[in-house]
Amino acid sequence: MKDFNTADLPFYQSVADECTVFETAHANALPLLLKGPTGCGKTRFVEHMAARLDLPLHTVACHDDLSAADLIGRYLLKGGETVWVDGPLTRAVREGGICYLDEVVEARKDVTVVLHPLTDDRRRLVIDKTGEELVAPDSFMLVASYNPGYQNILKKLKPSTRQRFVSVGFDFPTPEVEVPVVMRESGLDEGRAKALVRLAGGIRNLSGMDLEEGVSTRLLIYAGTMIAKGMPVDRALQAAIIEPLSDEPDVQQALRDIASAVFG
Repeated sequence: MKDFNTADLPFYQSVADECTVFETAHANALPLLLKGPTGCGKTRFVEHMAARLDLPLHTVACHDDLSAADLIGRYLLKGGETVWVDGPLTRAVREGGICYLDEVVEARKDVTVVLHPLTDDRRRLVIDKTGEELVAPDSFMLVASYNPGYQNILKKLKPSTRQRFVSVGFDFPTPEVEVPVVMRESGLDEGRAKALVRLAGGIRNLSGMDLEEGVSTRLLIYAGTMIAKGMPVDRALQAAIIEPLSDEPDVQQALRDIASAVFG
């Protein structure tokens, strides 16, 4: 790992020993699984660590239609010729970089079949269409993430897949950590940043309300940015927090009531 200046890295505020776990996993060729709610910093963490380790990063936003071919590659027509084009996973293996599969549970089932040989001592990627079998170099790392609290019965990460990874649990940061993050990323003053974080805490602690997820740090930064740029607080909260969290009028009104109690 080269010497680095933290000021040159994508900003990430560590909350425990997750950076050490990542570095140890990479140094020992271990795949890593990040578990936590949407918007709590998992993707920024991977970007930070890739820059810190001076490794190329290939990020894949997984979705229902993501197939193994999307990761590995396919033949395409270029200039009247059929040529093979590597997918992001193959590029990461060839380069010895990091392949980050964001919300891996959303991908099709054939994706996990491709990942399994890369997550054990084989560290192999088989490309059936070209007949290649790539051996991942020591610097290659497979990182995946998912949100355990946002799964339905049809979309769960199988234990046989989970147990191929070392894992780090993420959660929303404490106010002592979250306030400076919101201030730094949005340019908002400390007083109003603290109010935003208090609002987030109130929403996250709600029970019995029809909310699939609590308000993310990302949404707090969005709201803080809009407020810092001069938008009225109530309008910024409506656009950046209340509307993204729910479509239900009753729930939105309850959120507005909480915001009014916090901001006055």
